[in-house]
Amino acid sequence: MPKIDFYLIPTSSEKERLAFACRLVEKIYKQQRRIYIHTENETAAHQLDELLWTYSADSFLPHHLYGEGPDPAPPIQIGYSVVPDKHRDVLINLCPLVPAFYPQFTRILELISHEPAVTTAGRERYKLYRAQGHDITTHKLETATEV
Repeated sequence: MPKIDFYLIPTSSEKERLAFACRLVEKIYKQQRRIYIHTENETAAHQLDELLWTYSADSFLPHHLYGEGPDPAPPIQIGYSVVPDKHRDVLINLCPLVPAFYPQFTRILELISHEPAVTTAGRERYKLYRAQGHDITTHKLETATEV
């Protein structure tokens, strides 16, 4: 059963939520974990792809969109409409729904901002995980720059 963590980010800005996601990806990558980031659609996937290349001049996060690029795939993949068959480690869910494939991962990270639609969808995902018997850890952040 996967370990599930909710990060409550004190911002209503999607830009700050994605910047937090980049910092979190960097931290997890440094732990030598494989990461699949699930976005809502192709536009969001491309936006995050670009942000991971540019968010910090001091870091390099090897990534690409799922199914594109060289083989073997880098440890960080971004997708939106596929079931990732090679990633079974960390799932960062940026989608409003719980992906049906989430049980294949050992760890699920949900990033919740104060933007009303994100908060409402996050509450529904929390209820679904709880109803399925998962233990959930909630991290209430003081600032959007924490990781």
